[in-house]
Amino acid sequence: MGVKGLQSFMERCCPEACETVDLREMARQHAAKSQQDCTASANSPTLVVDGMACLRHWYSCKNWVCGGQWREYMDVLKSWVEAFTSAGIRLVFIFDGVVVEQKRQTWVKRRLRVNNEISKIFRHIKEHGEQPGRELFSIPSGLATFTRFALRSLGQEVFLSVQEGDYEIANYARKHGCMGILGQDSDFIIYDSSPYLSVEKLRINRLTTVLYDRQRLCRTIGLEVNQLPLLACLLGNDVVSEKQMQHIRNDAMAAYRINNPAPHSAAPQGQMVLAVSHLVSSLWCKEKEETGLIPQSLNLSTPNRELLKRGICSYLLPGQEALQQGDISALPPARAFEKHVSPEILKACREKHVAAEGFMIYGVLCEGLIECSNTLEDEEDTELLPQALVYKPCRQLIYGLLLLHGHDGSDVDLPAVREWFVYPGNPLKEPDRVHPISLPCDQPSLDLLWFGTGPEVSALRLTSFLSIFDCQEFSELYGDIEDCLLAALCLVTYIILQVQTLSQEDLDAYLSQAVCLRQKSPQELQQIKLPFLSSRAVQLGSLYVRGLSHLLGANCASGCPLPNAAMMPWHSFDGRLFHSKYLLAHSGTEKTVLLDSDSSCLSLFLRLREKLIETCRKRGRVLQSRPKAPAERHKTTTGPKYRERHTGGGENWRERGETTGGYQHRGGWRERGEARGGRSEYKNRDRVWARGGQHFHPHPHSYHNFHDQGPQNTSHPQTQSRGRSHHSRGRYQLAPSWWQPPAPGT
Repeated sequence: MGVKGLQSFMERCCPEACETVDLREMARQHAAKSQQDCTASANSPTLVVDGMACLRHWYSCKNWVCGGQWREYMDVLKSWVEAFTSAGIRLVFIFDGVVVEQKRQTWVKRRLRVNNEISKIFRHIKEHGEQPGRELFSIPSGLATFTRFALRSLGQEVFLSVQEGDYEIANYARKHGCMGILGQDSDFIIYDSSPYLSVEKLRINRLTTVLYDRQRLCRTIGLEVNQLPLLACLLGNDVVSEKQMQHIRNDAMAAYRINNPAPHSAAPQGQMVLAVSHLVSSLWCKEKEETGLIPQSLNLSTPNRELLKRGICSYLLPGQEALQQGDISALPPARAFEKHVSPEILKACREKHVAAEGFMIYGVLCEGLIECSNTLEDEEDTELLPQALVYKPCRQLIYGLLLLHGHDGSDVDLPAVREWFVYPGNPLKEPDRVHPISLPCDQPSLDLLWFGTGPEVSALRLTSFLSIFDCQEFSELYGDIEDCLLAALCLVTYIILQVQTLSQEDLDAYLSQAVCLRQKSPQELQQIKLPFLSSRAVQLGSLYVRGLSHLLGANCASGCPLPNAAMMPWHSFDGRLFHSKYLLAHSGTEKTVLLDSDSSCLSLFLRLREKLIETCRKRGRVLQSRPKAPAERHKTTTGPKYRERHTGGGENWRERGETTGGYQHRGGWRERGEARGGRSEYKNRDRVWARGGQHFHPHPHSYHNFHDQGPQNTSHPQTQSRGRSHHSRGRYQLAPSWWQPPAPGT
């Protein structure tokens, strides 16, 4: 958000403060000045890049609703980085690593607004069978998470913040004498730091953009740079809402009109900036001896004065005025669950977080909180669970791995992680409190998993990782298939176990695209033609990508038995490819055609498919083929059926009544009565790591059919639901536990 109306004011009313600059020339001048001043940054002009602000500009791929064109996106990032490095400009990327609580309500408001936009996206897809225009553009799920790893793979310096992201960006730029900050947030005008450069105005082929000059702005509005934080808070920003200072602005506007009766050419918001600037200047003139952050004559209640003080302090960087009054840089390091882990774990956790080498772990151990932004999910589809609920059981096991070593299993002092997860119908009034669950295998020490060495420790890491997804049998595939395929197999197995409305065709679409992707170039993927879009396939694509981030979190918690690169979407997922496989699979296409008539791909696909189906069958999950539906085309689609275009066949289309909801059976998940969030006891603790002739003991609990299961057994303390019932949301029920107690006599 930044400062309400400030950047547009500069562009409309203060054009002299908006200078088009050539970044090559700017870098040359910066390097020359650094040499002259003998600074540490000599000959290395550096741009600090606000990673979050750049995501929408980086993702320029034509298709964005199908889950992401990740290989094409990697090429875009590579070209973008090379444009700067070839000009001798060093890039440092900083991403938001936390959402500070003083900005939580702003975060919630934005997330709910985006939910409404996502609803419009799905309505458009179901009505027109195509992706909507750029006016409804939504970045693919997980883009921020995976972009960090993509940039690291390109050899770039990437950091995650442990405080407010804008603050750390401004602080880094000032501390290291950087040539500028590249972003899209008017807060960077307020910070007394390096020049603020617009990524929105960036022309990458010419390396030109617009520099917003705070010194020229100050001369225009009659303020000093150190008065800008007060101006920003009175206008409204992410800390001090526009509404809370409305009376101050009204008074300022009334006084301004009295002193300036002639009509002003500036727009109303421009006049507001001038009026509040005049107020700030007059207050400072009256109180020249004032040493506080806020002039005493400003008419404020005590709570609003404290809020304004916090807002002003949020702009003060280390070494600047009034740090002793308690700015955010003085906050102690977060250690939410320090008594559950060793100091060495906390230290390693923070280091990996800052270096953007991990995912999820810092939020759990150091903040006791994790959040997940919007996902492309259709609130009208009653057959598909939101990803937040699909992956909740695996998150609980990740939390258990991190927090429950040495815990006696009682309810006393049991930690709970606060989750801010966005999904349709969740009003985000407060976070969910989610308790950890112990792994079904022996609970290993986190210090051993993270710092231990030797083959036995490596085996423990893999066992822990696979146990989180109930895929212990897949250990025999480790080293036999590519790591990215092993990760994809675990993820698809987990999804199939958790989402009972998925069919054999859905499984075939997921696995075939993972297998075929390895042989596709970005150019080939871009050339895939989709006759129309299925809203269900759109949501399944986003579900898969969100699952990759959970794989990443589980891998980091387990001590990285697989390289993190194996969880990157450009190795196992492409949105257009998945969508094409989905349409083909649901049209009854032969497996040979589904696998691009490639015998090696077909052989690998059948092997993985057999392994997955066998694993699911052991847990009582039997996949069904989607029932045939009358041939039905989308009303805006013309030409031959998709199957005919690819295979020449004329069989009936078997999409589920086209692009709405899942195939119909015993009622949607919102109508089911299962309780939300129950913990389940994993009684079998004798699973053994098996390689080289040893065998796994099958888990004694079967995976009962979601629709046929009876009431949950809540008599045992380990199976009782913790926290609020899912009915507190008013609409949703949680997916079932992985394993239910076997029926008597089985």
